Amino acid sequence: MQLLDGKNILVTGVLTDASLAFGVARLAQEQGANVILTGAGRGLRLTQRTARRLPTEPEVLEFDVTDPDHPDQLRAALAERWDRVDGALHAIGFAPEVCLGGTFLDAGWDDVKVALEISAYSLKTLSDVVVPLMGDEGGSIVALDFDATVTWPAYDWMGVAKAALESTARYLARYLGPEGVRVNLLAAGPIRTMAARSIPGFNQFEEVWDERAPLGWQVRDPEPVARAAVALLSDWFPATTGEMVHVDGGYHITGA
Repeated sequence: MQLLDGKNILVTGVLTDASLAFGVARLAQEQGANVILTGAGRGLRLTQRTARRLPTEPEVLEFDVTDPDHPDQLRAALAERWDRVDGALHAIGFAPEVCLGGTFLDAGWDDVKVALEISAYSLKTLSDVVVPLMGDEGGSIVALDFDATVTWPAYDWMGVAKAALESTARYLARYLGPEGVRVNLLAAGPIRTMAARSIPGFNQFEEVWDERAPLGWQVRDPEPVARAAVALLSDWFPATTGEMVHVDGGYHITGA
């Protein structure tokens, strides 16, 4: 019996085969899930090309979290294809250039609100899409995170957005729990993805993570994150919600 046998899983945030979301989609398929991907804007074609590299090429639907029409359109499209949605992966994040790289004090509200809407409020937007399709049995929403309980060099307003994401997940867990919907976060260690490369100073994380993480850490290996996500999307965590699960080699427990 596979962990996700027959489950219908929506995966956002696949851009390349180095994306954490790609690893989750691949493993979800290997564990028996039916998968649909979403893409947006100029990245939509990239998602469509990358989808061909999965074990079974999934359909790619458009979903721009800043477009007020897209949640209803995506929900309707999913309802046409599946009788229910069992789980969703939130791997959506973006911040304008001025919000990263040590220019925290220079960023204005017009830029910051973009980061907050796309990187944090979008979790609520995604829940608006999938929760009505989860039915009486509920389901699981998992969001990819980078632990925002502390500050990180150069992460700046994206760190603030991740803190908002974490709080949003807790409140969604509170309000969606009675419907049987679990909402959890995966705080991953640094993985060398397209998103990571766009962060100025990302190499500062790479240099210290492996030596400080008790279990060590490989910045090119997304498999531990994919396994944790698939486990949380499965039925094996029926009473876990509002949780932040660290998949970082234990880095978060070390003080020095």
